[in-house]
Amino acid sequence: MFIVSHPTRPCVFTAGDTDSASFPAPKISVVVPVFNEKETLETLLDRVEQTNFDKEIIIVDDGSTDGTREILKNKFEDKYTVLYHQQNMGKGAALQSGFDQVTGDIVIIQDADLEYDPSDYGKLIEPIVRGNADVVFGSRFLGGPHRVLFFWHYMGNRILTLFSNLLNNLNLSDMETCYKAFRSDILKTLRLRSKRFGFEPEFTAKVARRRLKIYEVPISYYGRTYEEGKKITWKDGFSAIYCIIRYRFFE
Repeated sequence: MFIVSHPTRPCVFTAGDTDSASFPAPKISVVVPVFNEKETLETLLDRVEQTNFDKEIIIVDDGSTDGTREILKNKFEDKYTVLYHQQNMGKGAALQSGFDQVTGDIVIIQDADLEYDPSDYGKLIEPIVRGNADVVFGSRFLGGPHRVLFFWHYMGNRILTLFSNLLNNLNLSDMETCYKAFRSDILKTLRLRSKRFGFEPEFTAKVARRRLKIYEVPISYYGRTYEEGKKITWKDGFSAIYCIIRYRFFE
């Protein structure tokens, strides 16, 4: 595993339009798990770079074989923290590797496939900066602009979220969202274990069990089709059900 560091830039955080108060600017750690995303990676990193926050960008290549790794080596090792898995270990494993390098106050999880827009970062961190939340979920179902895709993808997500809510006594609208922002210090207490797409239900169950303050905010979403590179399948849905039960009752 190879690691490169990059210094961050300072900025000032100002609350949203409904409140003109300013708050101490937090340092944001953006953790980007990557697997075979050569077509979208550079565009995504450019969008993250354009956000006006004091930030570090931590990229974890999870065994890519499509040229993603070469792009990282040639263009980004001098700018960001870059880590490499020698083989594909799963999204959860990539996130755990990235979390180990976090030095910021707030962590944001960012997929590399352009489905989620970094311009939403302000919405995600504002409840935390205000002291109203420890964890913020960016929901695709609370009214933000989104690409219309397949009914069964939507239903699968809602069923998994409902099941997670039932077992964890929550009322989330989107448990499976990529966009999760949280105070970095809670990582020490969660002891995350899931190596693949079970990360989402594990994270949700563990923050609920610790009675952390959870918020949801609307985000934009531009979902991909399988032809465009979407990786999650119905098998991951069954795995998520198992993980919801496992991490609610047994860990």
